[in-house]
Amino acid sequence: MNKQTGNPNETVSALKSKSTNEPIASFLKMRLVELKPGYSKVAMKLSPEYQNFNGFTFGGIIMAIADQAFAYGSNSASFPSVASQFNIHFIAGPAPDDELTAECRVAHSGRRVGISEITVTNQDGKLIAKATGTTIPVSRQV
Repeated sequence: MNKQTGNPNETVSALKSKSTNEPIASFLKMRLVELKPGYSKVAMKLSPEYQNFNGFTFGGIIMAIADQAFAYGSNSASFPSVASQFNIHFIAGPAPDDELTAECRVAHSGRRVGISEITVTNQDGKLIAKATGTTIPVSRQV
């Protein structure tokens, strides 16, 4: 919930507006697909530049899309919030040309802490990664 207005729909609208000009999302070509209070979905098409020296998708790219969904999902529940912890498990490697989707579901959003669960899948629904994240609500916008 937006601490300033108390209206979660206003928070979602504000976050959607911010998504169109976010530098890191533009750089990695991530796009916000869906956002509602306590839930977000972000998608990204992989490209050859995202591969490491072994020819696999760099783990940081998978982490980036998970983190992007985490940021939108957690902030849609308690705005503004900042991450204090993020843990990811890589389950399977995506193909170099996969489209990844990260979904964040806020499990708990309290006055002192928020807990979210994030999944990353490819276009066929194959599970690529699972993550959890913890946020701390802050009293000022960062």
